[in-house]
Amino acid sequence: MDNNKRTVIVTGFGPFGEHMVNASWVAVQELQKLGLGKKIDLHVIEVPVEYQKVQSMVPSLWEQYHPQLVVHVGVSGMATTVTLEKCGHNYGYKGLDNSRFCPDSQCCIVGGPDCIHSVIDMESVCKRVSASGLGVSVSVSKDAGRYLCDFTYYTSLYLSQGRSAFVHVPPIGKPYSGPDLGRALQAIIKEMLETQDQEEEEICCHHLHSMTSS
Repeated sequence: MDNNKRTVIVTGFGPFGEHMVNASWVAVQELQKLGLGKKIDLHVIEVPVEYQKVQSMVPSLWEQYHPQLVVHVGVSGMATTVTLEKCGHNYGYKGLDNSRFCPDSQCCIVGGPDCIHSVIDMESVCKRVSASGLGVSVSVSKDAGRYLCDFTYYTSLYLSQGRSAFVHVPPIGKPYSGPDLGRALQAIIKEMLETQDQEEEEICCHHLHSMTSS
């Protein structure tokens, strides 16, 4: 692996319920075709719609790859836009997964905070992508739905101190095609990385200023 490259992991979900072809995994596969540029080592992974699989897979992704960013993508049957989720929630998981299981505690991390926000400024990312003339509507939400999407997001946010993101996509053809969603993910993730870079630069500059003025 090129040590100069930054690692980004993007996950999509497998089939569940009426979503026999999960738009999130289609979108992620389209993103893989496009890539994120030569400086990004992109890994895409399909996640089963099962709480226990998420509990084992998400920590292993962070431990194995030490990524700069993990972006989880899920489908929402109610969505008509590509939606950037601001936060994940710890409690309220009552829906059964593909193996007819849900946690007895109905929560992600026992003793964890009720809600964890991403360190990424989703409002800023949304505005910039919307202004780019992408042709795909992007919006922001603070409720990822209390099912596997929210469960995965919270778990990842908890493990990464907020260095994760979640994107909901609508079903294929309602109204966007797979390639449309792939292009949208590419633009969104590039903007997220740009936002991260700017924040790190500001922290570095503030640190240098503090050193020179002390």
